[in-house]
This record gives sequence, C-alpha cells and structure tokens, in this order.
Amino acid sequence: MRSASWRLRDARPAGTSDTTDLGYAVRVVHGGTWGFASGVDLSLDAAAKVASQAVAMAKLSAQVIKAAGSDERVELAAEPVHEERTWISSYEIDPFSVPDEEKAGLLAEWSARLLAADGVNHVDASLLTVHENKFYADTAGTVTTQQRVRLHPQLNAVSVDESTGEFDSMRTIAPPVGRGWEYLTGTGWDWDGELERIPELLAEKMRAPSVEAGLYDLVVDPSNLWLTIHESIGHATELDRALGYEAAYAGTSFATFDKLNKLKYGSERMNVTGDRTAEHGLATIGYDDEGVEGQSWDLVKDGTLVGYQLDRRIAKLTGFERSNGCAYADSPAMCRCSAWPTCRSSPTRRDCPRRI
Repeated sequence: MRSASWRLRDARPAGTSDTTDLGYAVRVVHGGTWGFASGVDLSLDAAAKVASQAVAMAKLSAQVIKAAGSDERVELAAEPVHEERTWISSYEIDPFSVPDEEKAGLLAEWSARLLAADGVNHVDASLLTVHENKFYADTAGTVTTQQRVRLHPQLNAVSVDESTGEFDSMRTIAPPVGRGWEYLTGTGWDWDGELERIPELLAEKMRAPSVEAGLYDLVVDPSNLWLTIHESIGHATELDRALGYEAAYAGTSFATFDKLNKLKYGSERMNVTGDRTAEHGLATIGYDDEGVEGQSWDLVKDGTLVGYQLDRRIAKLTGFERSNGCAYADSPAMCRCSAWPTCRSSPTRRDCPRRI
C-alpha cells in the first residue's frame, strides 16, 4: 500500500510524506485456536517460516486458553469459494500519476481563493491519497487480487476577531471518497461552490451566540449526520464489540446481542444499511480479508436493530448462516527489532533505524 499526503498553511507548503507499506500476514486456526504472524521478506523460505510461526503462536495460545479454563474453540462460518477473482475500485485517474507540483498547486490555488474572502485570516489545506493492492488466498481455494484507490482532500478556514481575540474555523464538508484525482477536478463534488460557501458559513459561525442551557429540538445537518451514524450505529453494531471482545481495547456496545430485533433505534421511518458495494464508498470492496464477497444488508429496519457487522468467526459463534464481509486487515507490518516496544516503529517505515 502506498499513501502520500500534502499539507499547506496559508497557501505555502507545510509538509509532505510518501510511504509504502509492503508485506504479508498469515492467519491459521490450529486445534481450534488462532495463530498470527507476518513478515516483509517476500522469499518463499521466509514465507514458510512465517507460516510456521503462526502455527507456533496458535499452539502457545492454546496453552494459555487451557490454563484459563476456557474450552471455546475458533470455528469459521462456511463461505463459497471464489477462484482467481480480480476486483478494482471505481476511479478514473490514479492520484499517484499526477505530478506533485500539480497537487500542491491546486491546494495553493484553493487556499488563495479562501484567503481573499472577507473574514478569512488563515487557511490550512491537505490531501491524503492511498493506492492499495492486496492479494488474498486460503486453503479452501479462494484467491483474490484487489486494487483500491481513495483520497481525502480537506480545507480549513480560520477567522480571528482582532478586537476581542475570539476565533473560529470552518472545514470543508467534502467527504473522503473511493475515487481518483478526478474528484478534485469536478467529478463528484462542486469545489467552486464549496469554496464560495466556506467563508459564508464561517462568518455565520463567528456571529452565532453561545448556546444557553436548556431543552431544544436538534436538527442535524446531513454533513454531520454521517458522524452520528458512525458513532451510534457503526461502532455499536460491530458484533465482536457487542459481545465484549473489544472491552479492553476499543470499548463495548449498548446494542448487545440480546437486543437483536428488540432495540428501538428510532422511529419506524429509520432504516440504516451496511453496504460494502456502494460505488466510490470508502468501505467498498470486492472481497473482505477472509475471502467473503462484499455485501449490503440491514442494520436498522423500521427503527429496530436487525443486524450486525460480522466476520466468519463471529458469524459461526452467534448462529448466523454466514459472514457479511466485515473482516479487515489493516497492515502486515510487524516489528522484529529488539528496540520494540520502545520505538514502536516497523521495519517497513522510513523512520525505522533497521528499515528493510
């Protein structure tokens, strides 16, 4: 995976990065226990060694689980085999094919337009681009090759009242998307309209009085509604979280499994869908990292909790027929240096003193 970012402050360069993360990971189920290992050496001998390490980890984990008095076994829900599948996300222009000067130039132009508006004193601009290639194979016969391109442009205008010292900011509402460079040149978003609107919204925000304590009817703008859905439905319906498996890491959930088909999320007009197939979606995939094909399914139907986000293990554990394709491996990076965990780096990162 290659990721790069550009940052400007008041139309001047403030920083840039370009990072490549290359490696592989092996996951096994041995004797009913998970085993994981990863590496960055792409030779066959090294890959075989990593696989052996994953099995050794599973054997060690089995001893720990047994000592804890648990008899829980890892089993995976059945899944159709997908042989030699290739999937590419929907984009027109790979952002990494565009010269860096053009990227920085566009951000500088947008920044200058905002700085020229009344009431705008400072502007931060940034762009994150990602080009990801991923290969997956399992012993059942599924083999997938996928390519995903996504980017996140962002503008943030700041206004300062010199007489009072008060200040506020207004950020672009343009969302990150699974598109290419064409997104910044007018495909999928009206950037001219965005640049005109930001100073107006910022001025309104500066004039707005402070909220007084009391009861109010709240209207959530669509530009903010995604965050409400993300926090109150997205995280809450991760079934591993709802079952307590992430309690020591990311937290728990109020949408516990016993509330399936019972918990009222809202009015009967409320419907929320989990969708890994929407064109240009950030979560859109051909196949997840367990070889499960991307799907669309109901999370909330007619105001009631009716579904969760599942991987194959959680689906099997809770009696679902199959996973809905929500397994995601973030990175194969694994530090093997004796300095870890002091430096918390990775041999694939440029700042690692033992970079491979």
